Amino acid sequence: MPSVVILGSTGSIGTQTLDVLRQQRDFSVVGLSAGSNYSLLRKQIAEFRPKFAAINHAEHAKALSEEFSIPVYSDPEFLGEMVTDPAADRIVVSVVGAVGLQPTLLALEAGKRVALANKETLVAGGHLVMKYRDQIIPIDSEHSALWNLIEGRKRADLSKLVLTASGGPFRTYQGSLGEVSVEQALKHPRWNMGGKISIDSATLMNKGLEVIEAHWLFDFPYSQIDVVVHPESIVHSLVQLKDGTLLAHLGTTDMRLPIQYALTFPEIWPSQVEPLDLVKTGSLSFEAVDWERFPSLKLAYEAGEAGGEKPIALNAANEEAVAAFLQGRIMFTEIPEIVGLVVETFPDKSFPTLEQILAVDQEARVRARALMDKRG
Repeated sequence: MPSVVILGSTGSIGTQTLDVLRQQRDFSVVGLSAGSNYSLLRKQIAEFRPKFAAINHAEHAKALSEEFSIPVYSDPEFLGEMVTDPAADRIVVSVVGAVGLQPTLLALEAGKRVALANKETLVAGGHLVMKYRDQIIPIDSEHSALWNLIEGRKRADLSKLVLTASGGPFRTYQGSLGEVSVEQALKHPRWNMGGKISIDSATLMNKGLEVIEAHWLFDFPYSQIDVVVHPESIVHSLVQLKDGTLLAHLGTTDMRLPIQYALTFPEIWPSQVEPLDLVKTGSLSFEAVDWERFPSLKLAYEAGEAGGEKPIALNAANEEAVAAFLQGRIMFTEIPEIVGLVVETFPDKSFPTLEQILAVDQEARVRARALMDKRG
């Protein structure tokens, strides 16, 4: 029976992964980690009875350990022990942010299959992570779709990857984006997600990070990775063949499908998700990206093309700026401004080591916070 460790079990992807595992009883759960959601993690431990767990709070960890008689870690360093434990076969990395890089690398080095829902890991350390290409299966719906479309095809037959974007809550917004509220930015038209990824979707930085992720996963140059706006979110990605024809991956808008595919690959198992009904779906529409309205996407392309330290700085500065916006400290339009100013201060040094990546990540955060403090 394959066994699973879920990093970020109380988040959106983590809870949906557990929903998949409730339906697919051929898996066992050996490890769960959470950030601060004590009550939900407690319920998950009671239901799935893992071998160990983790939460970022020492007192909560102690209480859970005593109640369930299992090791419950509070120090993030112990995530390495969870993902390398011999009892674990498959690691779902669904934590948010660059914090996912180190445990992902440890899991890969230990020979585990990693179901990756943490795009920041590839943005910051793609050249390190993709040394283990055969052990990685993407969970993001766009990259899962590309995986389906590309699998088994000759690379020479493919000319372009096309990622679709819903356009977020401000695709047709008529007012000033500088005046939008946190509540407006969090109201995604299609997905129910956590705060950070919801804001990234509103700025289209999320799509920019996915472009960098696609570059590493599929070894395509940025000039051959396009983004189109598709408000219905039914076509998850497309592949253009060298003869100009397009292959599209369509499916119900439900993250449980790519999660299950990542866990069962190369097999495809029946799912409890309602199949897509084309008649009920009706018409599908596609639009060009409004690059002026969404400068974050351009920043991501530029940082990805430049490489070196710039993608690391892009991700770190964005995390800091998004956190500040969620706290009401900066305006929505200041997010890409802060990110752009930070990124331009870092060089495009090729292939930094893990230690250099972590150092750049911290320095970019310091510079982003300093810029925001200066603005008051």
